[in-house]
Amino acid sequence: MSNDITHNRSGLKEFLASIATISGDLSNITAPPFVLADNSTVEIPQYWADHPYLWAAPATEENPEKRALLVLKNFLCSLRGQQYGGRREEDGVKKPLNAFLGEIFMGGWNMEDLGETRLVSEQVGHHPPVTACYLWNNHVGIRAEGFTEQEITFNGNVAIKQKGYALVHVDKYDEDYLLPLPSIKVKGLLSGVPHPELYGDYSLICSNGYISHIHFEGKSLLGFGQKNSFHARFFHKDNPSDIIYILEGTWNSTFTVKDARSGTEIETCDVRSIKQQPMDVPDLSEQDPWESRKAWQHVISALRRGDMRGVVKAKSEVENGQRQMRKDEQAKGETFTPVFFKRVDKDPIFEELVQCDPQGFTIDPKAGIWKVDKEAAENKSRPFHGDLTPSNQRTSNPQPHSQQHSRNNSTAESGQDPQCGGADMETAADSISGAAASRGCPAPSSPSDSSPRNGARLTLPVHDASSTSCTPAQDSASPPESPTSTSSSSSSSVATEATETTTHSPVEPSDQQVEDFLRAKTGNVR
Repeated sequence: MSNDITHNRSGLKEFLASIATISGDLSNITAPPFVLADNSTVEIPQYWADHPYLWAAPATEENPEKRALLVLKNFLCSLRGQQYGGRREEDGVKKPLNAFLGEIFMGGWNMEDLGETRLVSEQVGHHPPVTACYLWNNHVGIRAEGFTEQEITFNGNVAIKQKGYALVHVDKYDEDYLLPLPSIKVKGLLSGVPHPELYGDYSLICSNGYISHIHFEGKSLLGFGQKNSFHARFFHKDNPSDIIYILEGTWNSTFTVKDARSGTEIETCDVRSIKQQPMDVPDLSEQDPWESRKAWQHVISALRRGDMRGVVKAKSEVENGQRQMRKDEQAKGETFTPVFFKRVDKDPIFEELVQCDPQGFTIDPKAGIWKVDKEAAENKSRPFHGDLTPSNQRTSNPQPHSQQHSRNNSTAESGQDPQCGGADMETAADSISGAAASRGCPAPSSPSDSSPRNGARLTLPVHDASSTSCTPAQDSASPPESPTSTSSSSSSSVATEATETTTHSPVEPSDQQVEDFLRAKTGNVR
């Protein structure tokens, strides 16, 4: 075993033992770099549309029932890519790089008969971390936007509760679809191949009246159940007991679609066989310094060659620059302004649709609601922040500079700790949780298996019950709880975090378990 792997084994052992002592939020604990993926969290939204024909299919379907079914099908087929970040399942999940405040990812898919589908995603918050994204295809007339905040805890497993939602709009029929963001548990941490498990009950709600209730579950500690399984019921809100379709199987392999009225199986969908179309992304030479792959290029290069010291050095340059930006902003009484998204007080479309399952979606008031600036998304050109780089330098003068671009005294990025950088060192739970913990959007947790619906609730106007007849995904709604968000200090140590949360005796993995994990995850290190 190489010296690097021996060193990593010791580091991982200490790391896992330390997070085992903490029952609270893990957003500010430094974690080792050797379990990081070579991409950032802002890239995860691309997996919502990397099956471009399936994603755009509702726009060309005339039957409203079938349109709603197609939206559900794409939702289910996108989960595998989101959770594994486009990697092979046998490689397990890795943690994408935590996006810094203002980080951008852009690209698209250009299909001859479908036209161009484009994506822009941006990190709009850091404390708490929030990623917003916008997908659109003007040729066929379909678009989607959403935002997600993730709350990560550790209690035997890494639990990721996603807060936020996504909306799909079909132009021709003026229809809107409200999509949930499932909670996740990452299991098999010491097996060498950790894997995500979705859990809980959710609703996918359409403005034309069709609703899908989806139940996710996996294999229990006692071995009962099936890994990555789900069961979905499709019905119209006017007659929720009359099930139209039943979909069941596993979201990472195959599932069936059955016509519940006739009992006929109408389709078997193999997610693995649906061709994924790689996203077209500009070359590094054409990217803005704030675009993800350009900003992290030296970190990515170091990860791919197994140079962990290089990873730390390159990450620190960006992180330290971000910290200085926040200090400069605080001194000036200014805040960072995102390029493509705006924070809003309310979203009327969401408020109307969520009446069908008001306890099924969680919004953190501190993180806010984010909507796309369509004019900026479709027309704004580079450079996005003048000559300022994420490392707080000017391209015209490569020395740290305190005069920052994109500031606005009247616009506050809620929850931002001005003393902290836009890209802290990866968190303890984050580092293991893999693509499942990425800010997948509109992607993608609760520490409880039984209720994914804890956390802050958005106060909504009461609609006339006679005009909205819906059935929530769970029979009984859980009572509202106080808002939960990530800590506002990026410099908190494990010891500091432990004083704020309940602690228990460390559960330390064995040397063999850690060695097996490292052999599987760092086999390229020599």
